[in-house]
Amino acid sequence: MELRTLKYFIAVAKEQSITRAAEKIPITQPALTRAMQLLEEELGKKLFKRGKYSVKLTAAGLLLLPRAVKLLSLANEIESEFKTMDDVIGDIYIGCAESQAMKYFARAAKVVIERHPNVRFNLYSGNVEDIAFRLDKGLLDFYITLQSVDVTKYDSLTLPEPDVWGIILRRDDPLAEKNFFTLEDLQSLPLILSREAFKEEYPKVFGNVLEKFHVVATYNLIFNAAILAREGVGYPISLDKLICDEKLCFRPLAPDLKSELKFIWRRDKFLTPQAQILLDEMKNLYAK
Repeated sequence: MELRTLKYFIAVAKEQSITRAAEKIPITQPALTRAMQLLEEELGKKLFKRGKYSVKLTAAGLLLLPRAVKLLSLANEIESEFKTMDDVIGDIYIGCAESQAMKYFARAAKVVIERHPNVRFNLYSGNVEDIAFRLDKGLLDFYITLQSVDVTKYDSLTLPEPDVWGIILRRDDPLAEKNFFTLEDLQSLPLILSREAFKEEYPKVFGNVLEKFHVVATYNLIFNAAILAREGVGYPISLDKLICDEKLCFRPLAPDLKSELKFIWRRDKFLTPQAQILLDEMKNLYAK
């Protein structure tokens, strides 16, 4: 008994007509009639009551119909499983810094999803210690960070575009007329600083001048710092392109102060197939 013959049988049972079933399959009417005759001969039972304009199932036909549907469904399931058995399924976990350079990861992620639609990305934002802990414990596959990389523990890719440091201020602030701010300018302003950047990035960027800053607030996420800026509390020092707010603008620092963003992973961690696919795509796009 062939699966193709069962498909023909189901079509005839559904249409209650050899002619209409032959048109839907499509197959010639004589060939379909002969296929049904051979099926009846194989099973030793009449499956159809043939009328002048239609056919109806006999008791044997009614018995066969749900079994034929079940067999074809199982065959389709097996075929689908074998077609997709090499497809990658699973989650990728990534710790993320707040940075416009996330767009480079996003481009690689888009390629991975297009090729492997059963892969899902889980982004995790938090403080540096928390994310680094999760990466070290194997709870994250990758970390996108501004922090310095311990080359004894991590491998890394440097993303193409460095982040530019500057300040966020109201568009109606008279200082918004300036094209840039110097380190000397910052010393006379009420500043809002990132608690995370205090530990590593600010000392690298500002050096000893950091001690002369007048800090009125600190923040963890730039969204909340932007609200303080909008209400005139102070001037957040931040990276460019993180805030989209019609009342706020960004002005860079001069001389240019920039930080590279790195895509890092543990040297000694076994990567899942889906994580390896992402890493391969990141290397394909950005490895120098």
